[in-house]
Amino acid sequence: MIKHFIILASAYSKGTRIALDYFDEEILQMDVIKKDLDFIMDKLGEDAPISTHYIQTKKSGWKEVEKQDKFFAKAQLIETKEEFVELLLKDRKLKGIDIAKYILTRIPCTHLKLEKLVYLCYADYLCLEKKKLFDDKIYAYKLGPVIESVYEKYKKSGHDFVEDDKKTEDETKKKLPIRSRIIASEEGLKKILSIDKTLEKYGKYSASQLVDITHKESSPWTKAGAGTSQYQEISDDLILQFHKYESI
Repeated sequence: MIKHFIILASAYSKGTRIALDYFDEEILQMDVIKKDLDFIMDKLGEDAPISTHYIQTKKSGWKEVEKQDKFFAKAQLIETKEEFVELLLKDRKLKGIDIAKYILTRIPCTHLKLEKLVYLCYADYLCLEKKKLFDDKIYAYKLGPVIESVYEKYKKSGHDFVEDDKKTEDETKKKLPIRSRIIASEEGLKKILSIDKTLEKYGKYSASQLVDITHKESSPWTKAGAGTSQYQEISDDLILQFHKYESI
């Protein structure tokens, strides 16, 4: 029998699960496996969404693992721990578009409403945790804060409701992958809880009502000099100081 120790994770940027497979002589060298696990956790953080598994097969080879247990079917075998980490690091950072896609599984939105909700999710999280929710820059446009990646993706929607890329009759199946994508990011559980709380707070309001909120006197949008230039950036410092004025 061939013994296997497997490290498994979901690589959302590749749209598949990835695996490291230690077998035969390697599995007897648990100090080597421990060093590799320590390397992975050091690079990805203690909350890295990985799992470990032990399995035995009659013959060698990854195909035998898949044949022995369908749980591992279609997982992509990765040759080195460095490549494994590199793929997962792409998932540890979020973009505004990730938040937008999750919101669309929860709330029907026009482009304008979507921009405001993504911004408010960012602002709430930043003020709560003093950390970025995602990496995009936020700009002060005429109708309020706009997120770079969300604008590029949905700007052609106009006043119509935004259509999600993946259409499915089962809303749960559509919601789970992007929710898992957010949870897999750095401090992902904190992020998804904060996002859900923000959506509960603001999701019921119309696009025009959300515009009124972000346009309030002394709001970050106002302090960024909105109206003087379409492309003024709304900095984290402005949000930390003035988001408190964007009250309902």
